[in-house]
Amino acid sequence: MATSQATMDFLLDQLAGLANVSTKKMFGEYCLYLAGKPVALVCDDQLYLKPTSAGRGMLEQVIEGAPYPGAKPHLLITAGLWEDRDWLNQLIQATGNELPLPKPKKKNA
Repeated sequence: MATSQATMDFLLDQLAGLANVSTKKMFGEYCLYLAGKPVALVCDDQLYLKPTSAGRGMLEQVIEGAPYPGAKPHLLITAGLWEDRDWLNQLIQATGNELPLPKPKKKNA
């Protein structure tokens, strides 16, 4: 089941307080970026955050899940937690701060 546009609209509205948030649609699902860093996946209307120490530290209960078969475990941020806009912005920012910049793509010679 693909993620609905309504889910993405709500999530992006909640994250409007962050600068440089963007998404990219891939196979009916989405990758969420912060300042060019992929920080989360939105699959089947669920938010899967890349696991970091900062992210784990902000969760009362850590729930892990795989956004798609064969994926490494991510932190599952349940929809009920999306309601707290300030906390969600802090969680995404803390995760982004801890992740490295993506490696530049090599140009084909």
